[in-house]
Amino acid sequence: MKKVLFLSILVTAWFNYYSQIFKAKDGATLIHFYSKSPLEDIEANNKNAVIVLNTATGDIQVRVTIQAFKFKNGLMEEHFNENYLESTKYPNSVFKGKINEKIDFSTDGQNKVTVSGKMEMHGVTRDVELDGLLTKKGNEIYIDSKFKLKVADYGIKVPSLYIKNIAEVIDISVVSTLEPYIKK
Repeated sequence: MKKVLFLSILVTAWFNYYSQIFKAKDGATLIHFYSKSPLEDIEANNKNAVIVLNTATGDIQVRVTIQAFKFKNGLMEEHFNENYLESTKYPNSVFKGKINEKIDFSTDGQNKVTVSGKMEMHGVTRDVELDGLLTKKGNEIYIDSKFKLKVADYGIKVPSLYIKNIAEVIDISVVSTLEPYIKK
Protein backbone atom coordinates (compact mmCIF):
# COMPACT_ATOMS: atom_id res chain seq x y z
CA MET A 1 0.00 0.00 0.00
CA LYS A 2 2.84 2.38 0.85
CA LYS A 3 4.43 1.74 -2.56
CA VAL A 4 1.18 2.57 -4.37
CA LEU A 5 0.77 5.79 -2.37
CA PHE A 6 4.41 6.77 -2.99
CA LEU A 7 4.07 6.00 -6.70
CA SER A 8 0.86 8.05 -7.04
CA ILE A 9 2.51 11.02 -5.28
CA LEU A 10 5.53 10.70 -7.55
CA VAL A 11 3.37 10.56 -10.70
CA THR A 12 1.33 13.59 -9.55
CA ALA A 13 4.49 15.56 -8.82
CA TRP A 14 5.96 14.61 -12.21
CA PHE A 15 2.74 15.60 -14.01
CA ASN A 16 2.61 18.96 -12.22
CA TYR A 17 6.29 19.62 -12.97
CA TYR A 18 5.90 18.88 -16.66
CA SER A 19 2.48 20.47 -16.86
CA GLN A 20 1.30 21.86 -20.16
CA ILE A 21 -0.30 24.81 -18.40
CA PHE A 22 1.90 27.82 -17.70
CA LYS A 23 0.85 30.80 -15.61
CA ALA A 24 2.46 34.19 -15.11
CA LYS A 25 4.63 34.28 -12.03
CA ASP A 26 3.37 36.59 -9.30
CA GLY A 27 4.63 40.10 -10.00
CA ALA A 28 6.38 39.03 -13.21
CA THR A 29 4.09 40.73 -15.70
CA LEU A 30 4.28 44.33 -16.81
CA ILE A 31 1.69 45.88 -19.10
CA HIS A 32 2.63 49.37 -20.23
CA PHE A 33 0.57 51.77 -22.28
CA TYR A 34 1.67 54.99 -23.88
CA SER A 35 -0.39 57.75 -25.47
CA LYS A 36 1.61 60.34 -27.39
CA SER A 37 -0.24 63.56 -28.04
CA PRO A 38 0.65 67.17 -28.89
CA LEU A 39 -0.14 68.52 -25.44
CA GLU A 40 0.81 65.76 -23.03
CA ASP A 41 2.11 62.21 -23.20
CA ILE A 42 0.24 59.77 -20.99
CA GLU A 43 1.63 56.48 -19.77
CA ALA A 44 0.81 53.90 -17.15
CA ASN A 45 1.99 50.52 -15.88
CA ASN A 46 0.03 47.55 -14.64
CA LYS A 47 1.57 44.63 -12.77
CA ASN A 48 -1.73 42.95 -11.96
CA ALA A 49 -2.45 40.76 -14.99
CA VAL A 50 -3.19 37.05 -15.06
CA ILE A 51 -1.77 35.18 -18.05
CA VAL A 52 -2.35 31.47 -18.70
CA LEU A 53 -0.84 29.52 -21.61
CA ASN A 54 -1.63 25.94 -22.59
CA THR A 55 1.47 24.78 -24.48
CA ALA A 56 -0.32 21.67 -25.81
CA THR A 57 -3.02 23.66 -27.62
CA GLY A 58 -1.43 27.12 -27.97
CA ASP A 59 -4.40 28.70 -26.18
CA ILE A 60 -3.59 31.84 -24.22
CA GLN A 61 -5.74 33.99 -21.96
CA VAL A 62 -4.93 37.33 -20.37
CA ARG A 63 -7.03 39.19 -17.80
CA VAL A 64 -6.03 42.73 -16.85
CA THR A 65 -7.54 44.59 -13.90
CA ILE A 66 -8.14 48.10 -15.22
CA GLN A 67 -7.90 49.88 -11.86
CA ALA A 68 -4.40 48.41 -11.41
CA PHE A 69 -2.93 50.80 -14.00
CA LYS A 70 -0.72 53.27 -12.16
CA PHE A 71 0.00 56.74 -13.53
CA LYS A 72 2.58 59.35 -12.52
CA ASN A 73 -0.31 61.75 -11.90
CA GLY A 74 -3.25 60.85 -9.67
CA LEU A 75 -5.64 63.02 -11.66
CA MET A 76 -4.76 61.14 -14.87
CA GLU A 77 -5.46 57.87 -13.09
CA GLU A 78 -8.81 59.16 -11.84
CA HIS A 79 -9.86 60.38 -15.32
CA PHE A 80 -8.69 57.10 -16.88
CA ASN A 81 -10.80 55.01 -14.48
CA GLU A 82 -13.88 57.23 -14.17
CA ASN A 83 -14.23 59.02 -17.52
CA TYR A 84 -12.63 56.81 -20.15
CA LEU A 85 -12.39 53.14 -19.19
CA GLU A 86 -15.22 53.31 -16.65
CA SER A 87 -13.45 50.69 -14.56
CA THR A 88 -16.27 50.35 -12.04
CA LYS A 89 -18.60 49.23 -14.83
CA TYR A 90 -15.91 47.37 -16.83
CA PRO A 91 -13.33 46.21 -14.25
CA ASN A 92 -11.30 43.93 -16.54
CA SER A 93 -9.97 43.66 -20.03
CA VAL A 94 -9.75 40.08 -21.31
CA PHE A 95 -7.92 38.56 -24.26
CA LYS A 96 -8.55 34.96 -25.36
CA GLY A 97 -6.53 33.69 -28.28
CA LYS A 98 -4.46 31.00 -29.90
CA ILE A 99 -0.86 30.96 -31.11
CA ASN A 100 -0.93 30.50 -34.89
CA GLU A 101 2.49 28.86 -35.18
CA LYS A 102 3.41 25.38 -33.97
CA ILE A 103 5.97 25.79 -31.17
CA ASP A 104 8.10 23.00 -29.72
CA PHE A 105 7.97 23.86 -26.03
CA SER A 106 10.08 20.82 -25.12
CA THR A 107 13.25 22.63 -26.21
CA ASP A 108 14.68 26.01 -25.34
CA GLY A 109 14.48 28.68 -27.99
CA GLN A 110 13.05 31.94 -29.20
CA ASN A 111 9.99 32.05 -31.49
CA LYS A 112 8.29 34.91 -33.31
CA VAL A 113 4.56 34.32 -33.06
CA THR A 114 1.22 35.75 -34.03
CA VAL A 115 -1.76 35.21 -31.78
CA SER A 116 -5.31 35.48 -33.09
CA GLY A 117 -8.17 35.99 -30.72
CA LYS A 118 -10.74 38.24 -29.15
CA MET A 119 -9.98 41.33 -27.05
CA GLU A 120 -12.71 42.50 -24.72
CA MET A 121 -12.39 45.97 -23.25
CA HIS A 122 -14.89 48.58 -22.12
CA GLY A 123 -17.76 46.22 -22.96
CA VAL A 124 -16.66 45.77 -26.58
CA THR A 125 -15.19 42.57 -28.03
CA ARG A 126 -13.11 42.69 -31.21
CA ASP A 127 -11.11 40.19 -33.24
CA VAL A 128 -7.40 41.01 -33.08
CA GLU A 129 -4.10 39.56 -34.25
CA LEU A 130 -1.08 40.34 -32.10
CA ASP A 131 2.62 39.80 -32.77
CA GLY A 132 5.02 38.69 -30.11
CA LEU A 133 8.09 36.81 -29.10
CA LEU A 134 7.97 33.64 -26.97
CA THR A 135 11.20 32.44 -25.45
CA LYS A 136 11.43 29.07 -23.70
CA LYS A 137 14.38 28.85 -21.34
CA GLY A 138 14.58 26.03 -18.85
CA ASN A 139 11.34 25.78 -16.95
CA GLU A 140 10.07 29.26 -17.90
CA ILE A 141 8.45 30.92 -20.89
CA TYR A 142 9.02 34.63 -21.53
CA ILE A 143 6.45 36.71 -23.42
CA ASP A 144 7.24 40.01 -25.13
CA SER A 145 4.60 41.72 -27.26
CA LYS A 146 4.03 45.22 -28.59
CA PHE A 147 0.87 46.30 -30.35
CA LYS A 148 -1.46 49.25 -30.93
CA LEU A 149 -5.10 49.71 -29.98
CA LYS A 150 -7.49 52.30 -31.41
CA VAL A 151 -9.42 53.96 -28.59
CA ALA A 152 -12.55 54.37 -30.75
CA ASP A 153 -12.60 50.62 -31.57
CA TYR A 154 -13.59 49.95 -27.96
CA GLY A 155 -16.25 52.63 -27.61
CA ILE A 156 -14.02 54.85 -25.48
CA LYS A 157 -15.19 58.40 -26.04
CA VAL A 158 -12.80 61.32 -25.78
CA PRO A 159 -14.56 64.67 -25.32
CA SER A 160 -13.66 67.19 -28.04
CA LEU A 161 -12.14 69.45 -25.38
CA TYR A 162 -9.48 66.77 -24.69
CA ILE A 163 -8.95 65.45 -28.22
CA LYS A 164 -5.39 66.86 -28.33
CA ASN A 165 -4.58 65.33 -24.93
CA ILE A 166 -5.23 61.68 -25.79
CA ALA A 167 -3.92 59.83 -28.83
CA GLU A 168 -6.36 57.99 -31.08
CA VAL A 169 -4.00 54.99 -31.09
CA ILE A 170 -2.38 53.72 -27.89
CA ASP A 171 0.91 51.78 -27.79
CA ILE A 172 0.72 48.70 -25.56
CA SER A 173 3.56 46.44 -24.46
CA VAL A 174 3.32 43.21 -22.49
CA VAL A 175 6.29 41.51 -20.86
CA SER A 176 5.81 38.45 -18.68
CA THR A 177 7.51 35.40 -17.25
CA LEU A 178 5.42 32.21 -17.08
CA GLU A 179 6.13 29.10 -15.06
CA PRO A 180 4.47 25.66 -14.97
CA TYR A 181 1.17 25.85 -13.13
CA ILE A 182 1.09 23.61 -10.08
CA LYS A 183 -2.31 23.11 -8.53
CA LYS A 184 -2.12 23.76 -4.80
